Amino acid sequence: MTPLRIGNASGFYGDRFDALREMLTGGPLDVLTGDYLAELTMLILGRDRLKDPGAGYARTFLRQLEECLGLAHERGVKVVTNAGGLNPAGLAAAVRELAGRLGVPVRVAHVEGDDLKARYPDGLAAHAYLGGYGIAACLRAGADIVVTGRVTDAALVTGPAAAHFGWPPHAYDRLAGAVVAGHVLECGTQATGGNYAFFREGDVRHPGFPLAELHADGTCVITKHDGTGGFVDTGTVTAQLLYETGGARYAGPDVTARLDTVTLTQDGPDRVRIDGVRGEAPPPTLKVGLNRLGGFRNEVVLVLTGLDIEAKAALVREQLAPAVGKVADARWELVRTDRPDAPTEETASALLRLVVRDADQRAVGRELSGAAVELALAGYPGFHLLAPPGKGAPYGIFEAVYVPHDAVDHTAVLPDGRRVPVPPPPDTAALTAVPEPPLPDPLPPGPARRAPLGLVAGARSGDKGGDANVGVWARTEDAWRWLAHALTVERFRELIPESRPLDVTRHVLPNLRALNFTVEGLLGEGVAAQARFDPQAKALGEWLRARHLDIPEVLL
Repeated sequence: MTPLRIGNASGFYGDRFDALREMLTGGPLDVLTGDYLAELTMLILGRDRLKDPGAGYARTFLRQLEECLGLAHERGVKVVTNAGGLNPAGLAAAVRELAGRLGVPVRVAHVEGDDLKARYPDGLAAHAYLGGYGIAACLRAGADIVVTGRVTDAALVTGPAAAHFGWPPHAYDRLAGAVVAGHVLECGTQATGGNYAFFREGDVRHPGFPLAELHADGTCVITKHDGTGGFVDTGTVTAQLLYETGGARYAGPDVTARLDTVTLTQDGPDRVRIDGVRGEAPPPTLKVGLNRLGGFRNEVVLVLTGLDIEAKAALVREQLAPAVGKVADARWELVRTDRPDAPTEETASALLRLVVRDADQRAVGRELSGAAVELALAGYPGFHLLAPPGKGAPYGIFEAVYVPHDAVDHTAVLPDGRRVPVPPPPDTAALTAVPEPPLPDPLPPGPARRAPLGLVAGARSGDKGGDANVGVWARTEDAWRWLAHALTVERFRELIPESRPLDVTRHVLPNLRALNFTVEGLLGEGVAAQARFDPQAKALGEWLRARHLDIPEVLL
């Protein structure tokens, strides 16, 4: 059987607008997916729907489809997307209206049942992460466009694969292979050189979007259209496999994929083969993303220039103390970007950042803003702000909770309007940690040099609610022999001081020559709360790579 070619044209709400057309015109495809949802996106869409009950979906997708619907139909490419967000039925209706207006005869279906707002009435949005079998039912019924709400990112691949190859729900190894392929594709150009630690090894100015050639046995090749920018190698794929994952068991609603069984092989230029993936029964519960409003937030960034930076910061903190003392939560951060005897005013300046949060908008808005502005002629020498303080904006809180599979009404709404219930998986298995595998033999003793970790290891980091993960991988077997023994939890805590009071877990993935660290609570209440300078931990891995430690000279 010929492979199923599944491409991706979106990794988030706001990704490259022209990607849909690029993927449809760049080469052959069978299915084109688009991932528009993230924890923060669900909060944004929830706020949209408060203003307009007919909103709640990613409007960008509709504009993209207006340009490309006829092209997808001509080329026989199925489109599967989670752009439905909080309102998949609304987006499906909008797509039908668009198709009628354009005169393109496509069949549209959607998947629903993820919305659990009635179960969690205090939340702004509460959505279970559904699997791929609702998508599969829509495609088997002849749908050309399938719109979903909150499904797992990988479900956009497992659904088309299960429909195309006829996989039953207990085909765990094959489903796990599709989950791994879906996880590599879900963030778009992160698999083709985007955000890559070793970005200088290829031309990543305009990376192409990835695609997977998926086979009936669950194996696949990750590649991209010929002639597009970026590059695909075992490093770019490893980086994406480690992104926002944890241990060896990667749980989902259809299957638990064993990341410790993944084997990557370079299969030619811009081609990486993934095989060996094993799967297990999914856990007995579904993850639910619960978003709620946490209060109001404001930020003031003061510029401190020249001499006496510390004293200037102390003065303004004292002057603003009466206003800041009224808020529930206040955080100051002095960022020393200044240099002595600097050739420009900008490089002679440091930034003092104040972030405040409170349930009362007035406390973080007018009172604080007024106090800051009143210092314009009464503050430290050279007083000015990066921007005028605002009135305070609402912020969100994300929480993951879990419900049994039968708590949702997973439903495929077919092109002819029939509603088909999607049954839960036939078997489940409680999620447990995998025993740590044996480590490789350490390198023999030898001279070492103080140097950045990034000279011998790559990293990629991200967020899951309030937790951060940092995946670190070695590029050679010798580097892996050193890394596996050198980068312990204790050493990680030394290199990342913020993690010292938090729970840090290290997961060992020998097949990928990788370590994956989970830092619980580093991001507070999630990205929408913006509790940290880098609220999604996107650059945490690059900070780790920039830290110095003793590295064997043989590796340098």
